[in-house]
Amino acid sequence: MPKNETTTKSKASTKNEADAPISEFAKLLDDDQYAKIPKAGELVHGKVVSVSSNEVRLDIDGFTTGVVRARELFPESSEYDDLKVGSEVEATVIDLENENGEMELSFRFAGHQKVWAQLLELKESGKVVEAVVTDANKGGVMVKVEQVGGFLPVSQLTPEHYPRVPGGDKHKILERLRDYAGQSFRVKIIDADEREDKLIVSEKAAWEDEQREVIAKYKVAEKVKGTITAVTDFGVFVEFGDNLEGLIHISELAWKRIDNPSEIHKVGDTIEAEIIKIEGSKIFLSTKKLMRDPWAGVGDRYKVGQIVKCTILKVNPFGLFVELDPEIHGLAHISQLSSTPIKDINELAKPGDVLEFKIISLEPEKHRLGLSRKDLTPGAPKEEKSKKETKEVKENKEDKVDDKKEHEKGKK
Repeated sequence: MPKNETTTKSKASTKNEADAPISEFAKLLDDDQYAKIPKAGELVHGKVVSVSSNEVRLDIDGFTTGVVRARELFPESSEYDDLKVGSEVEATVIDLENENGEMELSFRFAGHQKVWAQLLELKESGKVVEAVVTDANKGGVMVKVEQVGGFLPVSQLTPEHYPRVPGGDKHKILERLRDYAGQSFRVKIIDADEREDKLIVSEKAAWEDEQREVIAKYKVAEKVKGTITAVTDFGVFVEFGDNLEGLIHISELAWKRIDNPSEIHKVGDTIEAEIIKIEGSKIFLSTKKLMRDPWAGVGDRYKVGQIVKCTILKVNPFGLFVELDPEIHGLAHISQLSSTPIKDINELAKPGDVLEFKIISLEPEKHRLGLSRKDLTPGAPKEEKSKKETKEVKENKEDKVDDKKEHEKGKK
């Protein structure tokens, strides 16, 4: 055989031998079974082959058997609540091979991943879900959504569940919130962060959606009739129409000054009011709008410079709130109470006292009336006192001149 031919065959033979293992390796890489080998932390799909109280075995696509044991059986997702032989589920790989040669799996991790994916989807879609109240603190109630713990702030409760407590007693508010334990609220997810394990829900947001069509039937300036459901230090809540609720702020209850709404209203009272503002699910009402404005004719009764007797209603560091009559109230600023420095305003007057004041300003359109006692109290302004002293000195001088003339006449 020629040398060149031998060399050529030898090279060809060497090439084929080198190619053989590469070709087999390529086949192995292309093998579907090899490509399906998962890594720790990945989700795998399997079919339940056996179920017992302490473990569940899965067939992982005919490739291997996986086992879920002990604490890894307890997931956050309800998907795993009723497993049977033949059920198809997902699990997270913990270890590719345990002491028995089986793949070690977890429903707990898989459930956690799945439920947070669902929660994020619910947040994005704005879908309403059920949340079960488990406990409460002063800021709101703790809830569970799909076995994940979350929080429902007080500010996100519906008017029906908002804890209106006279005086805002924190202990009573907490008691009221704890009464909701075990109840199920319809909520929307407003914040979901798996990394921070944070889930915030809103009952009010879900309620707003349901009430939007009902609220749309009402317009500003429309009159409504309802029942007072709560009386607080800042106003009263009125239920009217189709389970709607509006707030009459203390400043909208009457034209006169009111220190506490309980002075004029109680729970159960029937009341008529006017809608003055609608913001989303918030409806603001006014009873004052339906009353005659007493300030419209105030100029017929009172004038600037007039001296009036007033009853002290309230003593504040900046002045006295007084009542001229049941409809008209005014303010005597501390700077108008005396011409001398005031150390303690409480020494000048107390609620219930009746004192005289001079009206120094009157602004009916702003419902304001200013009063003064400077000219009515001891210690008149220096300018007035100075004029008085000048007059007395002049009179004394004239008397002395007259006395001197009489004396000189006597001598003659």
